[in-house]
Amino acid sequence: MKNYNTINEVLVKLFNEIMDIEEKAIITEEFKDISNNDMHVIEAIGKGEAKSMSAVAKLLSVTVGTLTIAINNLVKKGYVNRVRSEEDRRVVLISLLKKGEKAYDHHEKFHDEMVQATLKGLNEDQVEVLVQALQNLSGFFKGYGK
Repeated sequence: MKNYNTINEVLVKLFNEIMDIEEKAIITEEFKDISNNDMHVIEAIGKGEAKSMSAVAKLLSVTVGTLTIAINNLVKKGYVNRVRSEEDRRVVLISLLKKGEKAYDHHEKFHDEMVQATLKGLNEDQVEVLVQALQNLSGFFKGYGK
């Protein structure tokens, strides 16, 4: 395949740079009190109805204990609200406060700009091929080491 080396080079470079690039783009002066990891927790909580700690932990592929540490931090900083469920007191529900929603919107804007830049200049057929390639890559990662 003639583009194999180019694809390899682009993927390796992207993986090495993506977290750094994202952090520089989303951790601005306004959100300097949280980490890139915190921003992904905020993204997983999402806007709207409160979610259980276990549901968010599952989305992030972490334990509830690991998530608890991040949530404690985000509660202290005013990004997240944490309450016990009225129906089942064992269940802890988390939701975004206004500051957390603002951070969520900021992060979502970065992702939108990233997707728009990726799709720029591609026709519908090319987009379909890109989607298939990215799904293949995602499947590779999900199955790797299993």
